Amino acid sequence: MNQFVTPNAKTVTAVNPATGDVLGEALQTPEDQYASIFRQARQAQKVWAKQSFAQRRTHLVKMRNYIRDHAGDLARLISDSNGKTRMDALITEVLPCQLACDWYGKHAAKVLAPERRGPSSLLWIGKRSEVRYEPLGVVGIISPWNYPLSIPFGEILMGLMAGNAIVLKVAAATPLVGEAIEDIIAAGELPDGLFSHIIGSGGKVSTAMFQHGIDKLFFTGSVPTGKQLMAQAAETLTPVSLELGGKDPMIVLKDADLERAANGAAWAGYQNAGQSCGGVERIYVDESVYDRFVTLLAERTKILRHGVPNDECSVDVGSMTTANQRLTVEKQLAEAVDSGATIVAQSKGPEHGEGHFHPATLVTGVNHSMTLMREETFGPIMPVMPFRTEDEAIELANDSPMALTASIWTRNTRHGKALADRVKGGVVAINDHLYTHAMSDVPWGGPGESGIGRTHGPEGLKEMTKTKVVNWDWLRAKRNLWWYPQDRESYDAIRQALHLVAPKSTMDFLKSVVRVLPTMIRKMYF
Repeated sequence: MNQFVTPNAKTVTAVNPATGDVLGEALQTPEDQYASIFRQARQAQKVWAKQSFAQRRTHLVKMRNYIRDHAGDLARLISDSNGKTRMDALITEVLPCQLACDWYGKHAAKVLAPERRGPSSLLWIGKRSEVRYEPLGVVGIISPWNYPLSIPFGEILMGLMAGNAIVLKVAAATPLVGEAIEDIIAAGELPDGLFSHIIGSGGKVSTAMFQHGIDKLFFTGSVPTGKQLMAQAAETLTPVSLELGGKDPMIVLKDADLERAANGAAWAGYQNAGQSCGGVERIYVDESVYDRFVTLLAERTKILRHGVPNDECSVDVGSMTTANQRLTVEKQLAEAVDSGATIVAQSKGPEHGEGHFHPATLVTGVNHSMTLMREETFGPIMPVMPFRTEDEAIELANDSPMALTASIWTRNTRHGKALADRVKGGVVAINDHLYTHAMSDVPWGGPGESGIGRTHGPEGLKEMTKTKVVNWDWLRAKRNLWWYPQDRESYDAIRQALHLVAPKSTMDFLKSVVRVLPTMIRKMYF
């Protein structure tokens, strides 16, 4: 790990969004050190790539143990930096990171092992291939403030186990969590220069990443910023993996367990003050159970304890992370109410004061003409609509350019799985929502404006590699049939070979063998 410190460097101030208290300062990385960071990363990666998967795993075990031993401190720092509750920080950030150390450490060798492939046709009878997954080189990661530890750390682990060097840029709102990641990596005792954390302007850092030739960029954030980075990456043909927006629907069927559905909606919609790209943003409920569901969810919304997170875990919903995001949420809600929506229930908590608080809010009377139902809200607002038929529910759920996650709630799992085929989404859960981001063994990401590529799971590991095919011929012929000199006899043999691949009958196949083999043997070996 590299830390770059200059006495006169500018600093970034970290503030607790729930209280306004200053948490500390982090030194910005001087821009004149960027070139050195990328140069050292590339040098260190060449050495790291030669280590076996077992050797790389030993470093992850040390990181895992550090996370285990400092779980409480990490949860508190994340909570204070982001505004989420201690429980949210522990269960959605710290625990997934420890689990990720285990899974990637144990499974990377198998996932990224070379794959032997035999001939795909009789025409390639002598050919053999091996598909290899080689390290990319230097991977850039730009991460968000809503999950400042678990999002970048999982990608760091995938990159390291695949044999890459990592250059990380965390969100400006949570710089101290970036420094905590440095501490975790330091506990892993990686080679110098293999991991670096740059603190600075997002635009300047991303530009530096492309200018200094990173081999791939992993970005998590907004759709507009993702599009800007993709355009910037096009100038150098740098591949990107983008995890962007979510406007995730929840469909409640008439046979659903309404108690579970209401409990699940409350958690997946209000958790992290609604600042989860994979959280519930829209709910569609069968009209026959609509009133009952709204009553249940309203009860759960009203009793939520809303306030400043604390070590006693006496708060269910904390503050939002930034003032701008809170204003976005307030604007969407106000527009919906002006257009006829009704606020059914809200949690009670402190006034704004020094914190970026917004109450958990349940809204009915909404429709798809409202911004609240079309654009990502990223806040603790839950709009609910009734539907008459399942076809209507599917149509409403799919009426969005974003398709990160979705959920279907029903007692009939088989029916839920069948409906999942018709719902757009990178993840469609049955009777649950959001939690799969913590599962290291399954991919995360979605189509459309939810992004490009996948992280997590075998798919995420392979995103951290470049594919190479090594091909050879065990027949050891002097020449291939189609090599020079070309003549009519070779041409006719290849024409007959088409019947070997797609014979009209068994007799046609046998005739083709008789016509092709003698020419092949004569032309290739004599």
